[in-house]
Amino acid sequence: MAERRSWWRWAQIILAIGIIAFAGRKLVREWNAFQGQAIEWQVGPLWLILSLVIVWLSYAILVEGWRRVVLGMRQRLGYVEAVRICMVSNLGKYLPGKVWAIAGAALMAERAGVQPGAAVAAAFILQALSLASGLLLVALLAPEAMQSLGAGSRVALIVLAVLALGGLVVFAVPGLLGVIRRWLPKSIAGIEPVPVGPLVLGLVANAIGWSAYGLAFLCLIRGLTPDASVSWAQATAVFTTSYLVGLIAAVSPGGLGTRELAFTLLLTPAVGAQVATALAIATRLLLTITELGAALPFLSATRAPRTS
Repeated sequence: MAERRSWWRWAQIILAIGIIAFAGRKLVREWNAFQGQAIEWQVGPLWLILSLVIVWLSYAILVEGWRRVVLGMRQRLGYVEAVRICMVSNLGKYLPGKVWAIAGAALMAERAGVQPGAAVAAAFILQALSLASGLLLVALLAPEAMQSLGAGSRVALIVLAVLALGGLVVFAVPGLLGVIRRWLPKSIAGIEPVPVGPLVLGLVANAIGWSAYGLAFLCLIRGLTPDASVSWAQATAVFTTSYLVGLIAAVSPGGLGTRELAFTLLLTPAVGAQVATALAIATRLLLTITELGAALPFLSATRAPRTS
């Protein structure tokens, strides 16, 4: 038993070092690219600090929304433990492949005492809530924020959001969940149905999170290029759309490259290509700093599994 705990502790340490090194190297590259932009920045420190604070507050809201879903499956999970799971597993997106963040969240939840089936279900629900709320918000803001987006594109966004929400219905309807259980491994087949209330709460929490991200991006613009004319609706729609593109892109760790490309294309009509490119890099820097800052306090405290 002691040997297994020691193995788990060292595995966590090695993985944490690898993720920090990977993210740190990317942070340095982005900083160099940011400095290389031939733009006269008008730095406002208070706006930049406010941007960081808003992102961290959005993390706090998103974590509680996800925790409520876990509690809805008759599990026990404290808020601090939920923060640790979400912030540390989120760093898995910097590794190649899209499964590491989901797998990390499921594994860490299980290690925290959540039943295996509920841990896996909660990890998938977390991604589905994020996707559905983001798509709905963009569809709502698109007419004002992105005039070039046609009515057909708006309908497509709504359809995709409905499909994502449809995936959540499986976890809420006992009959549908019973069918899914037959195809699951025995180790995770004991998934409990999730009441509609926690799912709705999680969806609202994610919508608030996206809105807060847009506000943080707007503060970032004010802190770097105050002359740029961007509304909150534009900032939120551009940020959310580019983030979702990076989330869906299967080949880029953390949406690297694809997110910046989408961001630049969507923001160029409002501020010009050069400023849009620079702000895309600045936003990546902001998120990398906030994600590492939120996870580092928990990476230093490795934990042994509660059971063998």
